[in-house]
Amino acid sequence: MLKGSTISVICILLSADIAFGQIRLPPVINNNMVLQQQSKVALWGDATANTQLTVSTTWDNRKYKTKSDQSGKWKVAVSTGKAGGPWEISFQEGSEKQTLSNVMLGEVWLCSGQSNMEMTFKGFGVTTQPILNQPGSEANNPNIRLFTVDRATAAHPKEEVNGNWKECTTESATNFSAVAYQFGKMLWDSLKVPVGLISTSWGGARMEQWMSGDALKAFPEIKISAGIDTMKVLDREPTVLFNAMLTPLSNYGIRGFIWYQGESNRDQPILYARLMPAMVAEWRKEWGNKKLPFYYVQIAPFTYPKDKNSYYNVLIREAQLIALKNIPNSGMAVIVDVGSSLKVHPPDKTTVSKRLAWLALAKTYGRKEIAWEGPSYRSMKIAGDKAILSFDHASGGFRSPGTGLVNFEIAGMDKVFYPAKATILEGGKIEVENSTVPSPVAVRYAFKNWVVGDLYNAEGLPCSSFRTDKWDIPPFKFK
Repeated sequence: MLKGSTISVICILLSADIAFGQIRLPPVINNNMVLQQQSKVALWGDATANTQLTVSTTWDNRKYKTKSDQSGKWKVAVSTGKAGGPWEISFQEGSEKQTLSNVMLGEVWLCSGQSNMEMTFKGFGVTTQPILNQPGSEANNPNIRLFTVDRATAAHPKEEVNGNWKECTTESATNFSAVAYQFGKMLWDSLKVPVGLISTSWGGARMEQWMSGDALKAFPEIKISAGIDTMKVLDREPTVLFNAMLTPLSNYGIRGFIWYQGESNRDQPILYARLMPAMVAEWRKEWGNKKLPFYYVQIAPFTYPKDKNSYYNVLIREAQLIALKNIPNSGMAVIVDVGSSLKVHPPDKTTVSKRLAWLALAKTYGRKEIAWEGPSYRSMKIAGDKAILSFDHASGGFRSPGTGLVNFEIAGMDKVFYPAKATILEGGKIEVENSTVPSPVAVRYAFKNWVVGDLYNAEGLPCSSFRTDKWDIPPFKFK
């Protein structure tokens, strides 16, 4: 048993450690990180309460003064220069000094979603759900840095996430999000500036888990458990990923977001089309920038044999297409042509990453020579027994594989759809017909859970599945 004098000495030592405590940085502020170039970025952490700190940056040899508050927390905004590195950042409190090394300035992207974003090159089972195009020696690139946020849930917003910044090597790339890594590599290949990628994803996550309780007040259909504060298992509750894996990152300067999610919300497509713009608006508010780019993946076709409704998958793809019109400064990577009938996790993540990268390079980085959008349905005109469809982003005409256009359907007033003959016309138009439907009123393209898209523009980018009608598909009622 400790004697009273011994306990007193220990208490004095502990209190001294608190009083003269060390500077502490969150895991995301660490060696090997990439800071967003040519901007004001935040650095933050903990120190002794009510103490002045000096932050020094070697890329411009500047010093910044800040002061911790009563709880020891501090934050300072520093200016970053043009892309490059490696640099150092020093943090000094009195005689104590900490230095971060191997810091780069470049382009930072936050990568989020569910399993198709979280999935590493290891796949889910070596043979059952593999990933194509495994990283080789080309992945040994110190100009690409990777940060994976550890899985966590919380009933209320947390202050930090867990994870480590790593230089990109064959090993670290193999253990990182396959979509995010390939997206980042393509940015590096084109821009030749350092790229930082933050992967914060959770397989099976629903969109409402990535939103706050305040944002979800506008959606009474979504219920947050009354006893969430005392729940031991939170992984299926709304808000818990926003609290633990997103908002703690909102101080960190980024260029934009990429997102790959939707499968887990496919039973509520109408709600999803409303949720998605609200989630994006909230994320941008968290980062204090209403214009941050948001590029996302339209989920791939899949059979979902256990679904109660055979249209769940295609209706969520439709919801993502609808949301695109309501999210400023956004873009959607269509992958209707690269799904897998047997795997909800398509092995071809390279095409997904390319289409995301083309969006970013063209829309964010001004590479006008890069095509980024496939044909999109604009209008329909009925000419006798034929329907004439007009498209945007098809001024150069269309392409289709050797099988031709086999995914069009046409219907009359009876709402019965028949396979249609589709003929490519000049001026970005397609003629659709079936002799069984003498008076057509509606056309659908690739409007099935499982399909392989076959309509491309001249630049080789695919058209999303779409329909011209707004007919109800039970149990969903479309207005």
